[in-house]
Amino acid sequence: MLKSGFFIFVVFTAMFSCKSVKIVDKPITFDKERKELTLEYMEKRYGIVTSSTEIKPKMIVVHWTAIPSLEKSFDAFKDSRLPNWRPDITSASSLNVSSQFLIDRNGTIYRLLPETTMARHVIGLNHCAIGIENVGGTEKTPLTKRQLKANIRLVKYLKESFPEIDYVIGHMEYTQFENHPLWKEIDEGYRTEKTDPGYDFINKIRNATSSYEWKSVPSK
Repeated sequence: MLKSGFFIFVVFTAMFSCKSVKIVDKPITFDKERKELTLEYMEKRYGIVTSSTEIKPKMIVVHWTAIPSLEKSFDAFKDSRLPNWRPDITSASSLNVSSQFLIDRNGTIYRLLPETTMARHVIGLNHCAIGIENVGGTEKTPLTKRQLKANIRLVKYLKESFPEIDYVIGHMEYTQFENHPLWKEIDEGYRTEKTDPGYDFINKIRNATSSYEWKSVPSK
């Protein structure tokens, strides 16, 4: 999908049903540079030295993009390197942020990366976390009922696909894992304050999927 180092945008138009969830493949760039940056991130941030970008999912982290449209949200993730407008986290790594999934405001689920390819979306936990980004999340573009339903369907699909997933958390809860065995961030000063996707949204997802008996998020 890459030619002369440039990203060629490809959308797989075939939509398929998988365990009652419909997913559209809309891949972001994952070229040699992104792979190298991902491996570098894993080594410098987590002390994991490996030649593979594959992860073994143990949790799902739900986010919002705070960007009003699907295409602008996608554009924020598609390139391998962080854009110039993210100086707040560039010092930690030049690897661009992304997630495995992006859900539009109409509830359409897009897969940006394979579920087991590491994406940079949550400090300390990327090595074991599947990320779900939701378009919007601002006062003018609050998350929608269709997005909520899509998140619930996707979480069910992911748990059925990866039974070892034990946690479903909101991005704002990530620091509660700092003393947990899954936590890998080696820099005690590298943290960002998050509020997404809000407790109401994440609790509705957990309540709707409670039959999976998720493990509780560690106490603050």
